[in-house]
Amino acid sequence: MESEGNGTSAPSRKYLGIRAPLHPLLLRSASSPYSPGTPSLARLAGAAHRRSRCFKLFARRYTRLRGRSGFTLIEIMVVIVILGLLAALVVPKLIGRTEEAKKTQARIQIKNIEQALGLFKLDNGFYPATEQGIEALIRIPDAGRVPKNYRKDGYMDRLPKDPWGNPYVYVSPGSHGDYDISSYGADGAPGGEGEDGDINSWDAQ
Repeated sequence: MESEGNGTSAPSRKYLGIRAPLHPLLLRSASSPYSPGTPSLARLAGAAHRRSRCFKLFARRYTRLRGRSGFTLIEIMVVIVILGLLAALVVPKLIGRTEEAKKTQARIQIKNIEQALGLFKLDNGFYPATEQGIEALIRIPDAGRVPKNYRKDGYMDRLPKDPWGNPYVYVSPGSHGDYDISSYGADGAPGGEGEDGDINSWDAQ
């Protein structure tokens, strides 16, 4: 090994196998590859390799996500067709259940009115007449036969309307018993079928 003019030793060009003058950084890296603050050539090469791999991985993932970011026109049309078929199958069933639920609610309300009428007769000995109506269950009637033992708070808090928003039809004496109570369904008119069918006290289940 050759000695420099300042007294420090460094690897010679002959020792490193090259003839051109060496850069001081290369001399320091070759002589002290693990010296603090001075990265070696191997470390620099390794860092560059890792960065290259990270960049390639990011580019690959970006390309993959970009390819999946949208739907084709055919895919959208297939989804629309499937949704249309589901709607055609489900919506009629939901509508049918809704109408059946309204009929069930009407039957329950008719039963509640019947219970209130039973209490009215128990206290007063008769049912309200047709002209008095079921309004006699929430306030004392001012026409016809006057009840003698009418309850202070009445027999119902309020008069219900049927699920279609129409008042119940009350007749007393009725054709099917002491009284008849009916809901005329969705159309509000006697008779009809389906959602327009009548719900009556004498056939309420």
